[in-house]
Amino acid sequence: MVSGVVRGRLVGTAEDEIADGVVEFDEGLITWVGAAANYPDPEKLPASSDDLVLPGLIDLHCHGGAGFGFPNADAAGARVAAAHHRAQGTTGLMGSLVSDQPDVLIEQAARLADLVEDGELLGVHLEGPFINESRCGAQDPAAIRPGDPALFERMYAASRGTVRSMTLAPETAHFDELLAAMRRHDVLPSLGHTDADAATTSSRIAEASGGPITATHLFNGMPALHHRSPGPVAACLAAAGRGEMVVELIADGVHLAPETVAMVFDTVGADQIALVSDAMAAAGMSDGDYRLGALDVRVHDGVARLATDDGSTGAIAGGTARLIDVLRWTVFVAGIPLADAVTSATRTPARVLGLEGERGSLTVGTRADIVVTDQSLQPRRVFVAGTEGT
Repeated sequence: MVSGVVRGRLVGTAEDEIADGVVEFDEGLITWVGAAANYPDPEKLPASSDDLVLPGLIDLHCHGGAGFGFPNADAAGARVAAAHHRAQGTTGLMGSLVSDQPDVLIEQAARLADLVEDGELLGVHLEGPFINESRCGAQDPAAIRPGDPALFERMYAASRGTVRSMTLAPETAHFDELLAAMRRHDVLPSLGHTDADAATTSSRIAEASGGPITATHLFNGMPALHHRSPGPVAACLAAAGRGEMVVELIADGVHLAPETVAMVFDTVGADQIALVSDAMAAAGMSDGDYRLGALDVRVHDGVARLATDDGSTGAIAGGTARLIDVLRWTVFVAGIPLADAVTSATRTPARVLGLEGERGSLTVGTRADIVVTDQSLQPRRVFVAGTEGT
């Protein structure tokens, strides 16, 4: 394992930011964090700089990048996608699938399991197929089905235990049985792609108490918040405000307005928000034609939408931003303090995956996943378990 020292403005430590700080690592773990003035081996200190030093980012929701989508690519292509996000500072990545026919999902989950076992992905995220067809967004309506615990067990078994999260609608059939199976296998339930009312959503959140639960890309794939029909958005915001749920936000300038993102941070706080990319194959690529599962996607001006036969505007079909781009937009457009935005891209997702203390912060004993950026949050260096450029 490589040992080393990086220096800059530390954000994401156990305490406050450190204006001129040092992170030392050895054998893949962080061994020292503190002010440069207190570093015990001053002869090893790098020159001071205005670089930002952040924990490696953790993306709970990503469908691909660099021209390859996790639902569509072979193993080699999936590795290219994972490496692309890693090079942009996402040192922990969930590989997300979309609703498809059972045999297809089983094959896809098995293929991604290899990447999880090799350490290139944190786990597999099943975004469906137990969602509401009326709120399917950029998913194939023909692939959506009522909740089926037996099918979940088949997908989980095919993944060799690497499925770590699953999006399902609160109103899907057999929700109780599905939740019990997910808890038994330590799979994170995420409510989304739903047309449920507030009462149903609140009831499901209450049923899931005692373990982590998230909301899949809050606001997207669900009814709009209305003062006489508050729907799942209000229920999820209230639960997050009570500390009972973490809500995903795709803060990329396409899925949400900056005022919406600011409102959620002000309302529930960074510890209950996970910034996600929802990136698909076009992330890091130029405009053009792509696929997301079984559906055709056209990217124009950096916005991915379902392709339509008549040329009408299709549904937004995932994102083209990487998580570092989301972090940058959150800070410089939505106006969220850097420390809060970093928390929501590192420590919070680590916590809901049960990785707190292992990843997600610049603290002694955690894995040496480190991102060094300039003042504009453009990556300069990325370390994975202490090794640069992996």
